[in-house]
Amino acid sequence: RLPFSGVDTIRSVALANSESTIQRIRTGFSPVFWVANTLELFERLAFYGSKAILSFYLANKIGLDLPSVGWLVGMFAGLMWSLPIVAGVFVDRFGFKRTLAACFACFSLGYFLIGLGGMPAGQAITDSIGKGGYMAAVLILTAVGGSLIKPCIVGTVERTSNPDYRALGFSIYYALVNLGGAIGPILATMIRSELGIEYVFVMSAATSALMLGGTLLFFREPRDGAGTAGQRSFGKVFADMLLVFRNVRFVTFLVIFSGFWIMFWQVFYSLPFYIDEILQFKRFEILETVAAWTIIILSVPPTALAKKMRAMSAMTIGFLVASASWLIMAWSTTVWASVAALFVFAIGESLQAPRFYEYVGRLAPRDQVGTFMGFAFLPIAIGSFIAGRLGTWLVEHYIRIERRPAEMFLIIAAVGFASTVLLLLYDRFIAPAEA
Repeated sequence: RLPFSGVDTIRSVALANSESTIQRIRTGFSPVFWVANTLELFERLAFYGSKAILSFYLANKIGLDLPSVGWLVGMFAGLMWSLPIVAGVFVDRFGFKRTLAACFACFSLGYFLIGLGGMPAGQAITDSIGKGGYMAAVLILTAVGGSLIKPCIVGTVERTSNPDYRALGFSIYYALVNLGGAIGPILATMIRSELGIEYVFVMSAATSALMLGGTLLFFREPRDGAGTAGQRSFGKVFADMLLVFRNVRFVTFLVIFSGFWIMFWQVFYSLPFYIDEILQFKRFEILETVAAWTIIILSVPPTALAKKMRAMSAMTIGFLVASASWLIMAWSTTVWASVAALFVFAIGESLQAPRFYEYVGRLAPRDQVGTFMGFAFLPIAIGSFIAGRLGTWLVEHYIRIERRPAEMFLIIAAVGFASTVLLLLYDRFIAPAEA
């Protein structure tokens, strides 16, 4: 047994560690933590399932022109990521449970109405209102629901995790977010193939309705979750906005960082048209999941590497890697080149993402960290507003008119490289010194 004694020791240590991890999971979180994360998993599944086909649906099923599609998809995600600044007021006023219920009610109705616009039963409604006006209204309703869930779930994770296990709690939360983002598009392609693209939104509506029932039956208000109307108000939100936007260094960093999200959103805004019309790969949703699966499976090594660098260095290298990924698709117009490019893009995202929020917290004045962190997701909103119009313009000119997709990817890469240069200039001339 001597040759195997080392293996036995390793097995014993691994068993002890696994038992310790199970014990931590049992004692570190309240039951509401698991309810909230389950709701988030299925909400992300519904969101990314519909997001994967939204621009394609509006153009090819509803029949909107590409400029209108670009405006609508950019507005949809932009509102969803900017409105949480205001949505926090509703959480403070009405509590987590009622706000979550309102979120899933908006989602259920909104997703269903988006799908109805592509069905014969909804033809009369869209014709009377106008396709563009109808879609704008129902997308705004859905975006309002999406904005309500963000402060609810994050706040619940924070309040239902013991302080010593809070980091683990947020790790579980982010893992489930990515899992939902990876599974949703796969379900979307199955439903689109079997039933029709409009029924992807019916799936999202049904999932949201089930989550509404789950909220009402199983979700319990976290401690201090309700009755806190005095904490925030719309006046306080407005004052916070003035405070944040007067900090030129902070706002400059957020605007530069939006360049990453301009690239990111092209996975959903322009890539589906390229995959379908140029590569002739009809299940484009499958390729949209490559980045999410890469982050789920391979995020640990890039994250560990990024932790050893200065925050700005890690973010700059992440920008550079993500920008270079688009050159792979410009070099080779094949399905496997697209897979490789999205894999590389995810590596870049994994390098910069862990350090972003840490760096934002460092930029904030010490007594205003909470206020400033509430605005940390604005680059996602800014990036979406720009990316929607840019993406459909690229599709119109470089896929449908000129049939030169390589130039489209060179432009997307140029956005990333320009942002990388701006980040380097910011670090050199504007950023505070890092320890």
